[in-house]
Amino acid sequence: MKCLDNLLLNTDSYKASHWLQYPPNTDATFFYVESRGGIYDRTVFFGLQAILKEYLAKPITHADVDEARDLFAAHGEPFNEAGWRYIVEQHGGLLPIRIRAVPEGSVVPTHHALMTIESTDPQAYWVPSYLETMLLRIWYPVTVATVSWHVKQTIRDFLERTSDDPEGQLPFKLHDFGSRGVSSVESAAIGGAAHLVNFLGTDTVSGLSLARAYYHEPMAGFSIPAAEHSTITSWGREHEVEAYRNMLRQFAKPGSILAVVSDSYDIYHAIREHWGKTLKQEVIDSGATVVVRPDSGDPVAVVHQCLELLDEAFGHTVNGKGFKVLNHVRVIQGDGVNPTSIRAILERITSAGYATDNVAFGMGGALLQRLDRDTQKFALKCSAARVDGKWIDVYKDPVTDKGKQSKRGRMTLLRHREYGNFRTVPVAEDTDAPAAADRPDGFDDAMVTIWEDGRIVNDWTFAQIRERAHAARF
Repeated sequence: MKCLDNLLLNTDSYKASHWLQYPPNTDATFFYVESRGGIYDRTVFFGLQAILKEYLAKPITHADVDEARDLFAAHGEPFNEAGWRYIVEQHGGLLPIRIRAVPEGSVVPTHHALMTIESTDPQAYWVPSYLETMLLRIWYPVTVATVSWHVKQTIRDFLERTSDDPEGQLPFKLHDFGSRGVSSVESAAIGGAAHLVNFLGTDTVSGLSLARAYYHEPMAGFSIPAAEHSTITSWGREHEVEAYRNMLRQFAKPGSILAVVSDSYDIYHAIREHWGKTLKQEVIDSGATVVVRPDSGDPVAVVHQCLELLDEAFGHTVNGKGFKVLNHVRVIQGDGVNPTSIRAILERITSAGYATDNVAFGMGGALLQRLDRDTQKFALKCSAARVDGKWIDVYKDPVTDKGKQSKRGRMTLLRHREYGNFRTVPVAEDTDAPAAADRPDGFDDAMVTIWEDGRIVNDWTFAQIRERAHAARF
């Protein structure tokens, strides 16, 4: 929305007054972002590059300052008009800050600094605080990428146990169904791209656009022709089989894949009679793979029952690991899908002797919307300020909640080059590097400078990000 284009209004109201609240003679501040725990014990870092290119690459203007000044005056908040005019005139409207972070796609345990933000002009020491609201929204793509990555590890585990081709199967086992269930097209875009860090299947078109615009990826994901209930039920219940036949005639070609929702009336009747008898030979002769989609009931029981019925109709082969792989058909479950139900479904069908090759999942709300900042307890906090020329530690330590204790001092992140473990450590005075005493043997810098004074320094491709995330294992 064009009415939301002004960076100076992309903040919380109280931020407008914070420039007046720091100690006298403050001339620099340092902030960091971390996950303070949460559902998962590690996170996948993603989305910073998109946020920076979208919101910080465009210089602010005097017109932006005018608009913000007038809004905050009417709103009841003081506004640092002179400070923002200084940035327009002395920095060309580009904010004097430095952002360092782990490379996107990095999988990092919780309770470590993932990125740092610091001022680079003594007269604009207050800018990092002003940006907290906007930059902390990194929690969303990181959390989506984290949920998706952990589901990937679950599916990978079952594939390695039951499939002859686990790595070939894995990229398309979790499909993004979440676009319609999110709060905005912006959420769909950055959340959809976050999922694509781990998988290649998506129906969230805006995620493809974001990966292309900000990560140099011509095509980040793929989909297949698929039916919805309206395209089946518009034929009428008495012509249900003709709706399925039309799907075959339109899309079933040798080597193709198509998905057909089949539970508009009775999924078990549809498999036994329509797919398993009336259309069976057409499915076989087409050379396509038909993916039957149930969309109601208990996901664990329904998927298992559908596999059994499809097995009765089309038969199976037994792979090298002793598990059954259906001929010509598969199942995709998109209703009631979340990390817990995915594991339960895979445990059930594995116990019944079916390879994970036979199923795929579509996840919507649980992937892109059923999460919040507290899912991984994200926080962006000030940890140091330079006052009267001396750096001082800035931190909180509430007696009522030790989980909200914040880090103190200027810091960076190190990673052991052999074992891969991380350490958040202090940095030496006026540098980005730890003092020699704070750098243990075998540890290298895990953070790099991403953004400095309005310009990107390290510009990752989507392929690089995917490679990092895929290489990380439990």
